[in-house]
Amino acid sequence: MKCIAIIPARMKSSRFPGKPLKKILGIPMLEHVYKRANMFFDKKNLFIATCDKEIKKFSQNIGANCIMTSNKHLRASDRVKEALLKIEKIKKIRYDLIILLQGDEPLINPNMLKKSTEIFFKDSSVNIVNLMSKIDNKKEIDDYNEVKVIYDNDMNAINFSRLPMPFNHSNVKICHYKQVCVIPFRRNFLVKYSKMKPTKYEICESIDMMRVIENGYKIKMIEIKENVISVDTKKDLQKASKLLVQDKYTKKYLQL
Repeated sequence: MKCIAIIPARMKSSRFPGKPLKKILGIPMLEHVYKRANMFFDKKNLFIATCDKEIKKFSQNIGANCIMTSNKHLRASDRVKEALLKIEKIKKIRYDLIILLQGDEPLINPNMLKKSTEIFFKDSSVNIVNLMSKIDNKKEIDDYNEVKVIYDNDMNAINFSRLPMPFNHSNVKICHYKQVCVIPFRRNFLVKYSKMKPTKYEICESIDMMRVIENGYKIKMIEIKENVISVDTKKDLQKASKLLVQDKYTKKYLQL
């Protein structure tokens, strides 16, 4: 199975403009994502996809493969699909599995990437995977920047929302989970997904994965135990910095 990992990144984030190149522990956040992804994916199969010249220049400076895409994409998954087709045309190769790695997840690690991809080699019915991790504090549950998920008995997603979910009406003991944006697609499903029109709840929640659910397809959820953070605010940069200092993978590419 031929695999490619693509990191979509753009400077014009509505919630935190310029965040891919904001520094954490002295280097841009996107560099953390790239170097940690490179611990699992070979450089020749690892790309940054962007519409911004600043990010292209940064990619060249660190020796990363970079592919330019349209500036019209609102969804990371649509940018990744465009990048994939361009890369395949250039390299004259057809990939089987495409792993979307968000540029604002600086704590990804090889173990997470292995967990997200290994199921595709075992179960041909799986077309798309999302990672998820447990939320252990109310502040994070209430944070609209954190995408919450609920799932069925077969570990397929039922719904994603930025609101606290599920609502605990009966006050029973329950765990809350958040989406971790490491998202592998089978190639044919990514192409199919990109041809679907944006859906009602995808638009109102601003969550790509709702397009999959609203069109009746399954998303396999896989739990990870790592403490991860998606950087959406300046405060998140500080949180990420503390976690990265404590993380065993950081010292493999950064002297602290």
